[in-house]
Amino acid sequence: MSAIEIENLTKDYPVGFWRKRLRRGLDGLTLTVETGETFGLLGPNGAGKTTTLKLLMRLIYPTAGTARLLGRSIDDIEVHRRIGYLPEAPYFYDYLTAREFLDYCGRLFGQPRAERRRRVGELLERVGLGSAADVALRHYSRGMLQRVGIAQTLINDPELVFLDEPMLGLDPVGRREVRDLIVELRARGKTVCFSTHILSDAEALCDRVAILNRGRLHGLGRLDEILPQKANATEILVGQPSPPLLEALRTLAGGLRVTGDKVTVSVPEEKLHAAIDCIRTHQGRLLAVNPVRSSLEDYFFETFGTEKRPERVG
Repeated sequence: MSAIEIENLTKDYPVGFWRKRLRRGLDGLTLTVETGETFGLLGPNGAGKTTTLKLLMRLIYPTAGTARLLGRSIDDIEVHRRIGYLPEAPYFYDYLTAREFLDYCGRLFGQPRAERRRRVGELLERVGLGSAADVALRHYSRGMLQRVGIAQTLINDPELVFLDEPMLGLDPVGRREVRDLIVELRARGKTVCFSTHILSDAEALCDRVAILNRGRLHGLGRLDEILPQKANATEILVGQPSPPLLEALRTLAGGLRVTGDKVTVSVPEEKLHAAIDCIRTHQGRLLAVNPVRSSLEDYFFETFGTEKRPERVG
């Protein structure tokens, strides 16, 4: 059984004041996410990522199309007991503490008091808020509120987790912790679907991705299926290069970057052996040789970078 099944999902938004017109936020999206996958929704602002997640959560209603979660229609409210959801810009009762808020969320799922106490304590520690558990949420920073949002997403130990921009507002340490959490959820057999603008996170975490633009699907599959795998160039890292070596490499390299006592040289594939021979001739320290392949970021900007973006609708 697939965790998510979407067929021809479409959403039109009315815009304007006197003479309303329809703007298509999502246009005939069809895709499937398998159980246990970590799946990424990628695209620029207004691409339809948030619209897709809100439709699946029944926060908004589709113009056309259908979807199923964990084998049940999205119209079936009972399926929400098995789902966790973090919205893009969560808002909480700011007069509650983090502990009180998570306890309230546990009550909504009908969890017994002892289970709530254990679960709340575990989650607060897991997201790094154990020392701030009894501080009112109005005193939390944006990053701390995002951590609370992640904790409430997991309060019911969901089988299927939706995260809309989960890295938003987090510092590098927080981002690393969220990435580790997603890896942990996958190891436990959970299905995770998240949207992001941080393409390196998608490359590191996702089994498959869907690339959206202007509400339409532009790419779907594993990254090695979407991205060309041919190495266009090779980066060579050289330690403590002499001035004659630097001058010789400049005649061969497509790019050269000096950092401290190291230099990174980008050379075309056909000049790789010549560059290595040059380094040996000048007795340079060869530290690393790495092929430069197309990244998800390259694909993203080559495909959408020059397009005029529509007004944001989701």
